Amino acid sequence: MIALLKRDLTLAVRAGGGFGLGLAFFLIVIVLVPFGVGPEAEVLARIAPGMLWVAALLAALLSLDRIFALDFEDGSLPLLATSPLPLEGVALMKGVAHWVTTGLPLTIAAPLLGFLLNLSPSAYLWLLGSLALGTPALSMIGTFGAAVTVGLKRGGLLMSLLVLPLYVPTLIFGSEAVRRGAGGFDATIPMLMVAGITLGCFALLPFAAAAALRVNLR
Repeated sequence: MIALLKRDLTLAVRAGGGFGLGLAFFLIVIVLVPFGVGPEAEVLARIAPGMLWVAALLAALLSLDRIFALDFEDGSLPLLATSPLPLEGVALMKGVAHWVTTGLPLTIAAPLLGFLLNLSPSAYLWLLGSLALGTPALSMIGTFGAAVTVGLKRGGLLMSLLVLPLYVPTLIFGSEAVRRGAGGFDATIPMLMVAGITLGCFALLPFAAAAALRVNLR
């Protein structure tokens, strides 16, 4: 499993679609927001928690179709399915690799981009913590969506329609944690909810993704 994780990380770095694409999209969205809503500091500060989370969510969505598609196209996925490594472990490592190459850079960059939206200084720690806890859930949900749509023509659009509703709970509680932090309130409860969603995703979705892969590889 560790060898598979290293392989996926190496391929993601060489292809350049993980680190650069997500971060570039994240930056573009945040930079464009002040042009759309105006430069008023109070308005930007009010919408900053939600916009940062929405931008991170959409940036993570960009590279989901690459999780299994490349392995399916070059024939590696059937070999992984017949290897001693269980498909549940393959799905888990794919989700972890996606988070390392996409979710982790977004988490690190988010506090820096929060400055562009006049995010309250008291919210930076909550922003970093909520993204660190929530983006793994986005990657695992995306892995499940990629497994369901692997091998389908125009599967990227179908996958987006499938995973976006599943992203909503993480988005709600993640942005609420940042919003409470910006207002000087305790954000422990929404942070615990985000953590619970992530743990639930990692406990259940590898099995669901493996089942979807078995169906699609028949």
